[in-house]
Amino acid sequence: MPALAGLSDEEAAALLAQRRPSRQRSSRSYLNIVVANVFTVFNLIIGAFGVLTLVFGDIEDALFLGVITANAAIGIVQESAAKRQLDRLAALVAPHARVERGGVERTVAVEEVVVGDLVMLEPGDQVVADGTVVTASGLRLDESILTGESEPIRREPDEEVRSGAFAIEGTGAYRVTAVGADSFAERIAGEARTFRYSRSPLQRAVNRLLYVAVAFVLGLGSLLVYSLHHRSVGTHAAVATATAGVVAMIPEGLMVLVSVTYAVGAVRMARRGVLAQQLNAIESLASVDTICVDKTGTLTEPTLRVVATVAADGADQPSLQQALATIAANATSRNSTLTAIAEAFPADPEAIGGEVPFSSRRRWSAIQTDGRCLYLGAPGRVPVGELGPVAEQHQCDGRRVLALAAGAGSLPSEPGELPPEGLRPLGVVALAEQLRPNIGEAIAFLLEQDVEIKVLSGDDPRTVAAIARDVGIPVHSVADGAEIPTDPEPLRTFAAGATVVGRISPEGKRAVVQALRDQDRYVAMIGDGVNDVPALKRARLAIAQGSGTQMARSVSDLVLISGDFASVPPLVGEGRQVLRNIRRVAKLYVTKAAVAAFLILTIGITSEAYPLLPRQLSLAGTLTLGVPTFFLALAPSAGPWRPQGFGREVARWAVPAGVILGTGLLSGYLFARHNLEFDVRASRTTALTILILGGLYLILALEAGGSRTRSRMVAGMCACMALIYVAALALPFARNFFNLTVASAGMVLTAVLATAVMIVALDLSGVSLRPTATAPPEDARS
Repeated sequence: MPALAGLSDEEAAALLAQRRPSRQRSSRSYLNIVVANVFTVFNLIIGAFGVLTLVFGDIEDALFLGVITANAAIGIVQESAAKRQLDRLAALVAPHARVERGGVERTVAVEEVVVGDLVMLEPGDQVVADGTVVTASGLRLDESILTGESEPIRREPDEEVRSGAFAIEGTGAYRVTAVGADSFAERIAGEARTFRYSRSPLQRAVNRLLYVAVAFVLGLGSLLVYSLHHRSVGTHAAVATATAGVVAMIPEGLMVLVSVTYAVGAVRMARRGVLAQQLNAIESLASVDTICVDKTGTLTEPTLRVVATVAADGADQPSLQQALATIAANATSRNSTLTAIAEAFPADPEAIGGEVPFSSRRRWSAIQTDGRCLYLGAPGRVPVGELGPVAEQHQCDGRRVLALAAGAGSLPSEPGELPPEGLRPLGVVALAEQLRPNIGEAIAFLLEQDVEIKVLSGDDPRTVAAIARDVGIPVHSVADGAEIPTDPEPLRTFAAGATVVGRISPEGKRAVVQALRDQDRYVAMIGDGVNDVPALKRARLAIAQGSGTQMARSVSDLVLISGDFASVPPLVGEGRQVLRNIRRVAKLYVTKAAVAAFLILTIGITSEAYPLLPRQLSLAGTLTLGVPTFFLALAPSAGPWRPQGFGREVARWAVPAGVILGTGLLSGYLFARHNLEFDVRASRTTALTILILGGLYLILALEAGGSRTRSRMVAGMCACMALIYVAALALPFARNFFNLTVASAGMVLTAVLATAVMIVALDLSGVSLRPTATAPPEDARS
């Protein structure tokens, strides 16, 4: 087979039929979803107490097993549904390959590549299978996923390439030698994303909260078990008491709610055409306080058009335009600039003597033809002669300006940062970009939300600044990429102060993003090209456009399928809703744990009968936590959203509320048991009534100062939960199942008085239905 010949269609079909099926894995498998929702530390503890209850206690007291089963099932169903929708969306941005078959170049899916295929590469393309380089023109690969080395590697003919690498400069082709299980292809997407995975602020905060909960469960649980053993309590009563005390301290639904909320948010984003390659990216976006964007493709349309050409002295317009047509027609890899020039000045390709492909590092390209070399690049790299003021004026008007110059001899074999000296200027060409639709509104929304926007672009700083002002970005400082300091402290100062940085290299973008991160900023980077990848990897949140290169998409957390920056503000809203809602429900779960801990320390280690049975706690948990928190976690919300101090804020609210609620419950129980001389069953009914009334009050207090619509919906939901409890007291079957009694006047009066005193105490502690001075204003958008 000739070196540059691909397979025939028949050969490819035969090899594809022989190839073992390649299972393309999504970022999360069904098995992973099941394991994450079922095999948790808390589920194992609850499961152990469930087994003890079934063996030594009453089967009715094992009702909590049904609750955790339902929680796990809901989590699995929601995340599986999200996975299916995200997998369908991911297919739109899946890696592909350009192969030559039957003498025709065509694009095929990765799983259709077979051994012997001739695969073409250009900047941004992914190496989708192992192979041997056949042709190379300035080909450089990023192999950091495979080797950990960040520097690009030059590849020449006959050298091997491995799947997982990316082309970042030049062009080439390679012959496939291994596919599927025999290569790295099965791991491409996963490794590219795993390379820069980091947990979001909310995940870290919730994890810390759960670690504290585990410590309390183990410590107080051990104390309770020891007390029961020391007092020689019977096995039946001991199991019921230990289960009621320990299980109530476990925030089992909080973990499920976090994953379900992420999954639902991912589905909502998918409906907007946004692929979340990591579910935590939804919440992570809400934490962003700085967004770094490229100008082209983000603020402006990716397409360009030629608006002016100005010939230098000694040249004329026809010769300038002909030279532009020649360099655009013969470039082996066209970027958007060369495409626009080719459309404005069409020409047929011709035989050329050599080429230096465009590099974002050099910012110029060249071809050798007709005994001369044509150099096209940024003014300052390619000489413009007396046209400097003309180029500067166009740049100030927000246009992209390129200089064209001619030189004698041949092209340099190892091109440096600058073209050779002695070039003769031919002229300049100005290209204009269109602002993206609705970009002004999107920028205004982000600025209103205190998100700082920085523009990092390879274009002239003045050009970038002009576009930034056009879209509404306040431009306080304009800098050139050459001014970026190397020392850490000056670099941090530079990154914090600069609004626009032009003529910036890929390494410069990475340095600025890293410097911002070093200042504890939560930085998002939006990019679409190979030159954005180093910065995308350094950012806390990487966002790629669907029209961008495979490399940019593969390392990003979010992919904008439509490529529209205006999609970002709704994503910010989704993420901030996640933060608000999870913070609210976390307060309720920690309050529940605080009540349980209080009861263990006050009555659990005494000889007094425990005030609640496990089945009664399951009923209270369902009415005051299970159903309400799923509603609160997924409903629209308004208010503060920052994750800072998550654990402290939750604890400041939940611990006093839990102690007060526990005090009210215990006081009512003991008063009914000893002063009113009720039996244990009636006293427990009184305690359960106080717990449910107090729990529903806490839900209403959480919504104080929020939007009227949400508050009314929450009030209606709480009323429904109270009616369900009344029905449980009224229906003989339910009453007997939960070991309750018909409410007498004394029980009702005790529960109401205890709840009233408890509400007063909660109000004094700051947990009130009245909006506080720091309560957020009502948000019409909710």
